[in-house]
Amino acid sequence: MCGRIAVLASPDETSAFLGVGDLESFPPRYNVAPTQPILVVMSGPQRPPGSNLPDRMALLARWGLIPAWSKNPADMPLLFNARSESAIEKASFKTAMRHRRALIPVSGFYEWKKLPGNRRQAYWLKPRKGGLVALAGLMETWSEPGGSEMDTAAILTTGASADILHIHDRMPVVIQPEDFARWLDCRTQEPRDVAALMRPAQPDFFEQIPVSELVNKVANVGPEIQQRVEPLPEAAPAKPKVEKRKSSDDDQMKLF
Repeated sequence: MCGRIAVLASPDETSAFLGVGDLESFPPRYNVAPTQPILVVMSGPQRPPGSNLPDRMALLARWGLIPAWSKNPADMPLLFNARSESAIEKASFKTAMRHRRALIPVSGFYEWKKLPGNRRQAYWLKPRKGGLVALAGLMETWSEPGGSEMDTAAILTTGASADILHIHDRMPVVIQPEDFARWLDCRTQEPRDVAALMRPAQPDFFEQIPVSELVNKVANVGPEIQQRVEPLPEAAPAKPKVEKRKSSDDDQMKLF
């Protein structure tokens, strides 16, 4: 599961990390939620021999993939995640998995741990070494009946690494820089050829920072939502004991 991300790097840092051309200026985004725009990087058109232009392109896409065949997105669930183990078999994702694999740059993501008593503890998970990380994504362009087009995307997930299992059993797929070209190459690399890349990150890759419930509301978009807090206790708070008051009838019975 990956339902919130943050993007804090500058455009220059992002373009250098992903090997794309200059990006337009954008502010830090501390609390990005599904249906909001996210940056997506894909393989670009083949360049002529000798060209020094990057062979990758960046674009903004709605976080929440809409299959090209969908007639009415309102009739579909919000597809902001795709299970990597079964994406190639699902009608909503198999075409994108084969032809439009993407990288989604983030500074980290949020996850919620379920606790007894219907409570949840939020965590901010970021690379221990800092900087950006590239999540595996899928991109699809949906055409509205009127003819306008919308680029949409989903983040692929896999089983959580051992150190994150105590928070959640799923995590986003991380693509390492040395595998960027292979992951994005949809011309020669079939989904089966990149299946080995869709694995959990190495244990301890992400730092786990407990944060407050401020992150729960998408309206909260400042850096304060990433401040470390004391995590909630694992055990549910004990319910206070309520003493049963004796009725007046009970007192009267003592007379007999």
